[in-house]
Amino acid sequence: MKAQVKSLEGGITKDIELPEIFSEDYRPDLIKKAVMALQSTRRQPHGTDPFAGIRSSAVGWGSGRGSSHVPRIKNGSRAAKVPQAKGGREAHPPKVAKVLIKEINQKEKQKAFRSAVAASISAELIKGRGHTFEGAVPIVFEDKFEALGRTQDVITVLTTAGIYSDIERAKDSKKVKAGRGKMRGRRFKQRKSLLIVTADKPLLAARNLSGVDVVTVDQLNVEHLAPGMLAGRLTVWTESALTRLGGR
Repeated sequence: MKAQVKSLEGGITKDIELPEIFSEDYRPDLIKKAVMALQSTRRQPHGTDPFAGIRSSAVGWGSGRGSSHVPRIKNGSRAAKVPQAKGGREAHPPKVAKVLIKEINQKEKQKAFRSAVAASISAELIKGRGHTFEGAVPIVFEDKFEALGRTQDVITVLTTAGIYSDIERAKDSKKVKAGRGKMRGRRFKQRKSLLIVTADKPLLAARNLSGVDVVTVDQLNVEHLAPGMLAGRLTVWTESALTRLGGR
């Protein structure tokens, strides 16, 4: 399987052979499992005070008074401690000891990564995610692309390659969330756009573009390639990145 290496001006410099990893079978089940396992490591354990709601001297009145046997506060009749009482304990509170991290076998994780990489050159899967682009995939640039230092230069190159429209699509998708999340530092939601993979250092000039993620080959993981557990992300590679990916 071959790919064309594009110059910054939009021309074709040469053809290269893609690494064997791009021939992997598409396994959406393993990709979903690997992404969930990765996301689970970011969950923060939380729980209640073990004595919350039960710091009370309340005791039941016992039989013979025509009242239920719930604990009641001294010198009064208000119920306490039990879940159905105002200020009582919670019935099934979250516990810090709960295991939140989901496990995945090492070989399953590796196969999921290879499958997600292979899905990034499937035009059908990429369009199925909603990405817009012109030409063929994969999109591979010469190594000069990694040296770009201005965001405007990156925009010019991506526009020439026919893929900047996908960034505009992500920019137009930015909306205020529904629900309480927008009051807790998660006010906006926005679609994902390009994933730019380089060899030595991330392309920082592109990090502020809407929906764009910039990583090196060593940082690349299955969630970058399949955000939301859906593979087929529109990915931009450099020639050196593909070379290093083949030896990973």
